[in-house]
Amino acid sequence: MPKLLTKRTAIALAGAATAAAAALSLTFVTNASASAPAPGTAPAAAALPSVSGSPEGAFTRIADFYGSYIDAVYDGDGKTADQLRASYLSKPLQQELRQWEEANHANGVLRAQNVPLQWKVASTGSGTGKTNATVTLTWGGGDTTQIHVQADLKTRKITSIED
Repeated sequence: MPKLLTKRTAIALAGAATAAAAALSLTFVTNASASAPAPGTAPAAAALPSVSGSPEGAFTRIADFYGSYIDAVYDGDGKTADQLRASYLSKPLQQELRQWEEANHANGVLRAQNVPLQWKVASTGSGTGKTNATVTLTWGGGDTTQIHVQADLKTRKITSIED
């Protein structure tokens, strides 16, 4: 036979249930607050982009060069663009690019007459003393082109830029 609850037992059970519900609600609010950034603050670091590299890596040098070079050309800073070419590109490649630019009336590093809006450098492997990368350039309207770049592992200089 079921036991009847006294008024005192019913009140105690109701109080315990209310306390448990309040604790559970507080847990949800606390967890939600912990995962959401406070108003006016930046989102969690995991959501922000990051870039890394090493001055010792030839692949990193390719990425560094393209990022800096595109910035300089975009900003109209020809002096910096020329300095970057002198620093990152092998002497034979610099000469080859001058000839290519005269024949094609375009920027030999970008293989274009204008400046891309975005760039991405992806490694395509290393071997025989060279590292290889594909540079994807994104232009206005979302069109993309790819450039194949090679750098010497010993000197870390870019030695080849091809369509």
